[in-house]
Amino acid sequence: MPRHHNKGSAPGGSQRQLRVGETVRHALADILSQGNVHDPDLEGHIITVPEVRMSPDLKLATIYVMPLGGRNTDIVLAALDRNKKFLRGEIAHRVNLKFSPELRFRVDERFDEAERIEKLLRTPAVQRDLAPDSDDK
Repeated sequence: MPRHHNKGSAPGGSQRQLRVGETVRHALADILSQGNVHDPDLEGHIITVPEVRMSPDLKLATIYVMPLGGRNTDIVLAALDRNKKFLRGEIAHRVNLKFSPELRFRVDERFDEAERIEKLLRTPAVQRDLAPDSDDK
């Protein structure tokens, strides 16, 4: 009889996926902040790692990154992809897992989405709808 592990679980995955993802995120953030990756495209960039999502079998880590200021995202993503093997080995040394997860890097677009919503909330039409009515008094 098949088991359905994801039935009723959190949107980010099971507790185990979340815990391992957070551990991988901390390890990668440490590696990047210490400057252990020697790539000219990464030098001079401060890279934020806001989230790591793990697959249910913990063999795939989707890592969301954002360079400080949101500049040169394509260059930074390409550099991280080039150094994927090195980063995977470093994470394997720091995180005790049966298998070192394969790494996939993605740009974190939550900042752009938050900015879009903020601009929308500042529009005159929304401000008019949010203003208290003077007729209620």
